[in-house]
Amino acid sequence: MDITEMEMAPGEKETRRRAPNLSIAIHTEMEPLETEWRALEAASHNSPHQAYDYCRAWRDSFGRPLRIVVGRMDERLAFVLPLEITRGRLFTRAQFIGAEHSNINTGLFSAEFLARASRDTMDAIASEMREALVGVDCIVLTNMPGIWRDMVMPFTLLPHIANQNHAFQLRMKATFVDTLAQLNAKRRRKKYSVGHRRLEALGGYEHVVAETTDEKHALLDMFFEQKAARLAEFGLPNVFACPKTRAFLHATLDAPQDGTNFPLRMHALRMTGGEFAGETPAIAGLTRKGDHVIVQFCSIGSGPTTDGSPGELLFHLMVEQYNQHGAGLFDFGIGDMPFKRSWCTDETVQINVSIPVTPVGRLAALKEETATRLKTLIKQNPALYQLLQRIRSRSHTTPVAED
Repeated sequence: MDITEMEMAPGEKETRRRAPNLSIAIHTEMEPLETEWRALEAASHNSPHQAYDYCRAWRDSFGRPLRIVVGRMDERLAFVLPLEITRGRLFTRAQFIGAEHSNINTGLFSAEFLARASRDTMDAIASEMREALVGVDCIVLTNMPGIWRDMVMPFTLLPHIANQNHAFQLRMKATFVDTLAQLNAKRRRKKYSVGHRRLEALGGYEHVVAETTDEKHALLDMFFEQKAARLAEFGLPNVFACPKTRAFLHATLDAPQDGTNFPLRMHALRMTGGEFAGETPAIAGLTRKGDHVIVQFCSIGSGPTTDGSPGELLFHLMVEQYNQHGAGLFDFGIGDMPFKRSWCTDETVQINVSIPVTPVGRLAALKEETATRLKTLIKQNPALYQLLQRIRSRSHTTPVAED
């Protein structure tokens, strides 16, 4: 194995080459990589959560130190792993930027690299990352699909553990009728008709897609209030309570977007008449990159309008809209819920990879794997899961920014 001199950009650190034609560099700034990053993120197999604008919004809100791993094979860009440093009470770890609020993490890989990646290649990358990420105890990469877009993803080649949460997707067909035909179409149409009639009887409604800046941010703030009230009603912790998380989501609304690429777009049902005119019984935030649409979050209100199943109604309208607008995959995100199973054709197992860097990091990796196994067991026992969620809710009354 030779040591190769590399031309270094600002914020880049030289490391050793441990595999033929492979070089690794670490950046602490995003800006020098912007052009290459944006070109790589465009590939359909790369998650929108590793997109440049999404990561920049998180960085600007949380201000955590960055360690962006850039790999090249035969001097061509092979991958970008956008990592950030988090410091806990016992361990310092590197993780995907914004991992706490990501539904799917892939890293950014070139098609050429995916075709050439092997266990030896990934072992070499893990080895170089251990050496390059100075000051980190453990590299923890979570919520990565093992198989994605019908391809085996590279980190599956390393030792890994299944994440406690699976993700659920609906594959779109040429028409909405064809898409529903994959499911229990009769039941889906009946649920839509019942919800539609009930909300019409309460005064009528409209499907709103926020367009103006003021409307986008107002609807997001409304979601925060609605979600907090709903979670409190069930005694559950509010993952959106952190001010930095809220600032990040507001920032994604202002990021550049077009019809087929947007970090966040707000949808809602709004009552148009009668006693409940102006009320918003359901809200959702969606991300889109190319043909992939992801549900980032959703909420429903309380009161008589819930009898119309506004959440189900909103999802029906959103799926229909994006089916008509060329989406190929409608992703309901992580977490197993009955309504997701009723909508989805695919269940994606996600994996976690822990790469210890220091002796202490071995304990951190063991802690991560043990915690994941324990969470999996707990989630298989609904009564125990609900009890622990209520305990967690009572112990997290103050919003925090870090783990």
